[in-house]
Amino acid sequence: MNYTIARIWGIPIRINISLIVFLPILAWLIGSDVQLAVYAEIIEVLTPATVDPEALGETDRWLVGGAAAVGLFVSVAIHELGHAWMAMRYEIEVESITLWILGGLASLAEMPREWNREFWIAIIGPITSVAFGVVCIGALFVIPESATLLVFVVGFLAVMNILLAVFNMLPAFPMDGGRIFRALLARNRSYASATRTAARAGIFFAILFVFLGIVVAFSPILLLLALFIYVAATSESKAVMLGELLSGLTVADVVGDTEAVSADATVDEVFNQLLRSRRSDLAVSDGDEIVGIVTASALRAVDPADYAHTPVSEIMTTDLPRVEHTTAAFDAYYDMLGSRADVVLVERDGRLVGPVSRGDFAAMLTLRSETVAF
Repeated sequence: MNYTIARIWGIPIRINISLIVFLPILAWLIGSDVQLAVYAEIIEVLTPATVDPEALGETDRWLVGGAAAVGLFVSVAIHELGHAWMAMRYEIEVESITLWILGGLASLAEMPREWNREFWIAIIGPITSVAFGVVCIGALFVIPESATLLVFVVGFLAVMNILLAVFNMLPAFPMDGGRIFRALLARNRSYASATRTAARAGIFFAILFVFLGIVVAFSPILLLLALFIYVAATSESKAVMLGELLSGLTVADVVGDTEAVSADATVDEVFNQLLRSRRSDLAVSDGDEIVGIVTASALRAVDPADYAHTPVSEIMTTDLPRVEHTTAAFDAYYDMLGSRADVVLVERDGRLVGPVSRGDFAAMLTLRSETVAF
């Protein structure tokens, strides 16, 4: 569940419920004695600031932890806005930016396949984080050391932004480093091949994070991150492969041999035709016009004893998702998956051309996988 909290450049900035639940825990972790001591040492090494965690009272610790936790996710939002800004420079629509327990995600209407565009959209995020970290380091030169709470929070953000940039540059797809890796690979090989290699790198890092999160030091965050990387890497690889297989095809190309039964036909006739055609769906026609579809599962609503005198018009479906015949096959397939529909109806100039089922897409994907080289 996501909540929109602001709009920047017209882009909705959303917070996932996981972040709302996690923020108090993160504030407590940052404000704990052990963590404060660790952060103080890192801040003193990497910045001009000097902080003494022992000078902080209990209330101060909560204030530092809360401000640092919120500041960290503000930093993540700035990082994602870097991606969004570069995407908009390439005239790519940014649908939203969502902040959640593991960071942020800028959702683009489409991912560019030109290697240079993906490279710059990906790398601008870490560059933005480094720039913000440098600004925080610069601020520490002018903030008086007596402002202990402010020094600690700004120092924490300086360190975290630098670490955020470094961590994101790991070639673990779909992190920024993984996308940069794919972009560089795509300079001299196919997009699908580059994606497969980048996805394998992502899976390797997912396994590494599982090892670190269990064997080295138990860390639920590392395990959750490993799961996210694994799922995202495999999903992206599958999506790109499907896109390559369906590239250049419209949904009309996927429509199989459209077998139709008359709207006046009985369920008994439909049952026999389904058996003969070995299909799970048939178009229903009224004269020369297709008016709906009947699926094998719809026959369950009719008692077999009533097959002979029940017209198909009583069980046909007319409210299935509809797509124009010029729709890209890949887009139609993902719309079908998103709506959880087994069949979509293809239209041409307002008239139904015929149904396309998941089976039709499976047959087309099988054919293309046997004939298309990657």
